[in-house]
Amino acid sequence: MKRNILSLIFVFVAVAMFGQQWEPLFNGKNLKGWKKLNGKAEYKVVDGTIVGTSKLGTPNTFLATTKNYGDFILEFEFKVDNSLNSGVQFRSQSLKNYQNGRVHGYQFEIDPAPRAWSGGIYDEARRGWLYPMTENPAAQTAFKKDQWNKARIEAIGNSIRTWVNGIPCANIWDDATPSGFIALQVHSIGKAEEEGKTISWRDIRIMTTDLDKYSTPVSKVAPEVNCIINTISPTEAKDNWKLLWDGKSNEGWRGARIDNFPAKGWVMDNGILKVLKSDGGESTNGGDIVTKKQYKNFILKVDFKITAGANSGIKYFVDPGMNKGAGSAIGCEFQILDDEKHPDAKLGVKGNRKLGSLYDLIPAPEDKPVKKTDWNTAMIIVKGNHVEHWLNNKKIIEYDRNTQMFNALVAYSKYRDWPNFGNSAQGHILLQDHGDEVWFKNVKIKEIP
Repeated sequence: MKRNILSLIFVFVAVAMFGQQWEPLFNGKNLKGWKKLNGKAEYKVVDGTIVGTSKLGTPNTFLATTKNYGDFILEFEFKVDNSLNSGVQFRSQSLKNYQNGRVHGYQFEIDPAPRAWSGGIYDEARRGWLYPMTENPAAQTAFKKDQWNKARIEAIGNSIRTWVNGIPCANIWDDATPSGFIALQVHSIGKAEEEGKTISWRDIRIMTTDLDKYSTPVSKVAPEVNCIINTISPTEAKDNWKLLWDGKSNEGWRGARIDNFPAKGWVMDNGILKVLKSDGGESTNGGDIVTKKQYKNFILKVDFKITAGANSGIKYFVDPGMNKGAGSAIGCEFQILDDEKHPDAKLGVKGNRKLGSLYDLIPAPEDKPVKKTDWNTAMIIVKGNHVEHWLNNKKIIEYDRNTQMFNALVAYSKYRDWPNFGNSAQGHILLQDHGDEVWFKNVKIKEIP
């Protein structure tokens, strides 16, 4: 009795001193408050830890809390066999009307493989990777093999951030699931030699009150990824990012050769801007679209998805009135192309008409990080005469305009007859109609000094 009273006094003193009201999710003795979902891997309590053991011939297995959590700060320690992959679900669900009860939702990645994506955020059984650690490569050394590692997840409103051993890892802005259970994953395995391996968790605790008081101050150490389509997050707004396309209207855009938006050839479908399939020719259907405003120094981001065999492009420093004849408006182009199926990939010089290239001038490298059937992110950075092309967070091209070298490249290209090509101080931004279906979303720009 005396010991219990002393324990209570310690708790009250700790709360008074530190204010943090942690709730244990695991009592260290049994699995009360947890339930197993989907698979048949085993979980048991050993020396105050939850130990999950891999099992052949069963899908992913989850040990889930019986209670749901919305906004919280979660901490836990984990230790994993080097041959396994695992994770901790949060704001997750298991619904009869969704893949017959399959667990889905956010996952804190546990990854001892050389890829080293521990601390990344994966959307289990739904959208896939939201924050691979290629977004924050400096944090890939945070996880320590063959040791206990400490994890922290802060999920407050649309802001979701993770840490491994005190190092900031992932940082997303998303609203897909505001509440759900927390679950410990034993991943499915495909090899007999992987059976019987273990992943362990201990000191699992959660805080659900006074979160603003105890959340970690926002920093740029882990760059934010906004997962809400066609929006600007508060962090982006503070950093002067703006939408170029609002996801629902043609505001700010017009046809390259007309004063209004094309009446055909382009559709806005559930937040996706699509240039439609026609005859494969340049500007022969709806035609190119351009921003009404001109831009000088900027960072432009565009998510795009290529349909099979498609051709399109993102152009900048565009002068819509320069080309009075057939074809597309003239400007520097970040090429969008299905390199495997479109014949243009074999034209030009040394691949300078392939995806990501400065079209007909500078080729993108063959090992560029392209996602063939998924969304890709193009980023174009312009600072004075210096220009960079990025694809999926990797710089693939950089060059300087208004130089002898650039002018020599132009002189050897299809643009040689256009005066002062690529050297203008400012110009419009263009999305190209090349007669093939290509999708765009999250078109954002940040003007820079």
